[in-house]
Amino acid sequence: MKPAAFDYHRPQTLGEALELLAELGDEARPLAGGQSLVPMMNMRVARPEHLVDLNDLAELDFIGVTDRAVEIGAMTRHRAVEHSEPVTRSCPILPVVVHTIGHDAIRERGTLGGSLALADPSAQWPLLAVLLDARIELASQSGRRSVAAGAFFTGVFATAAEPGELVVAASFPKLAPGEGWGYRSFTRRLGDFAIVAAAATVSLGPAGRIETLRLTLSGVGDRPVRLDAVTDRFRGRALDAAELGRAVAAAVTLEDDAIAGAPFRRDLTEVLSTEAVNEAAQRARVR
Repeated sequence: MKPAAFDYHRPQTLGEALELLAELGDEARPLAGGQSLVPMMNMRVARPEHLVDLNDLAELDFIGVTDRAVEIGAMTRHRAVEHSEPVTRSCPILPVVVHTIGHDAIRERGTLGGSLALADPSAQWPLLAVLLDARIELASQSGRRSVAAGAFFTGVFATAAEPGELVVAASFPKLAPGEGWGYRSFTRRLGDFAIVAAAATVSLGPAGRIETLRLTLSGVGDRPVRLDAVTDRFRGRALDAAELGRAVAAAVTLEDDAIAGAPFRRDLTEVLSTEAVNEAAQRARVR
């Protein structure tokens, strides 16, 4: 199929893009990498009357590293993050997980901002943002604001962005010195969205006891789920990743769907959580 008719706009600056989005309202959709929107338009699941192409907005295509965070512009391609040496040095979980997004062609065109704005609950960027306490920067004609990732994702393909607002950047705090990280996912085919994925960070104190532990899952809810209520119980203890995996699997609420049954997702949750936390602990350095 081909998309329904639409008017095409290609602003040259962020200001022009925001003006168009404010003027055109709900009938307009911004186009970033197009890896999700274009197929949706071809199948006529999405039928915008106006398409606002952001691909000339070079001001949104950047990677910066500060003392505390990795700053990434909304129009930065997945491929740029995947191959960024400064990102690899500062927050190595980002390029490793980004490498698992789709296929080469998708990573060549897809963007950080497009993934965050789409808010697919199985996508890698939302998972990373929630795990690392990232902040999402939004812009509109009224100004800018920053939203914590945990509050930004509000449901399946739903975010806290207001009408006329555009994701322009995201800030990912660096891992602490000695903090280990791990990631595990299960897909039916290479390049598919994960049925369940788990990402974790671990810091170890004296005698190898857990100082900090973060664990976030995708595929178990309508948005990425961070299990702080579970992981907090393990602080100050020697790591038992298998026990943690069982506790996480018992804590999530799952339902059958067209992709997988709840028992299968629960088994995946336990196994992948255990493996991700074990991997993070192996990378952590005892302080």
